[in-house]
Amino acid sequence: MNEIKGVITAMATPFRENGSVDLDGARRLAAHLLDHGSNGIVIAGTTGECPTLTDGEEIELLQAVRAEVGDEVLLICGTGTNDTRHSCELTKMAADAGADASLVVSPYYNKPNEAGLRAHFETVAAAVPELPMVVYNIPSRVIVNVSNELLAELAKVENIVAVKQANNDELGPVEGMALLAGNDEVFLRTLELGGSGGILVAAHIVGEQMREVWEAAQAGDLDRAREVDSQLHDVYGAMGVTTNPMPLKGALAMMGLCDERMRLPLVPLSDEHRAVVRAALEGVGVPAAH
Repeated sequence: MNEIKGVITAMATPFRENGSVDLDGARRLAAHLLDHGSNGIVIAGTTGECPTLTDGEEIELLQAVRAEVGDEVLLICGTGTNDTRHSCELTKMAADAGADASLVVSPYYNKPNEAGLRAHFETVAAAVPELPMVVYNIPSRVIVNVSNELLAELAKVENIVAVKQANNDELGPVEGMALLAGNDEVFLRTLELGGSGGILVAAHIVGEQMREVWEAAQAGDLDRAREVDSQLHDVYGAMGVTTNPMPLKGALAMMGLCDERMRLPLVPLSDEHRAVVRAALEGVGVPAAH
């Protein structure tokens, strides 16, 4: 199995002018990410606009990117929904299509209690026992929080192997489970806590620098990791100036990597937010074409 560690980029999903998924664009973007620091890629996560992708589109994306990057690159597929049965089916499809792991978010809108959360993750894990699972904790989007105590219980399930922790207040080691930063601004902090890496957005833009942060931390050179990380804070902030992936799509368009097309209800950046993104790119020496 490809190890779940390092700079794992939550890849944006390119769309064509008619709104369809641009598979060729996805292949090009994936290749760019691997050439610029990424150890692995997440397909159809939050940044990939998973709520507006069909199951078929997700699997086509996964297959296209796998064909582009080969078998040695870590590919994680977002397969979590707010319907446990649907999540099981999509996870099976991802496993069959060549995913190395699933990324399963806490059920949104339903607002399950802790017993329901436990049953959801355990049921999806049991449905595809051969596929490692990354639990995705992001209460800012789904309302409910997966506590560290519950994560420790879930870690006892053999194929639940990691957590993408997007609740900065809960960031901390979980026995038996790899810790992955879910927000760019806590990537270094996660590494300082002994985490395995992060599922990141800004790596589209400063992937080589974020890879340097990770490698320095692995080598025990935290001073160097902190020095490099300190230069990236404006980019981290710009990616959160409004709802992700709107700032990222704007940045990718400025970089000539991907058109600024999203599916509603996401919309292009306002002039005010565009200026923030452009300034952040220029601050790290990335040309912002338009």
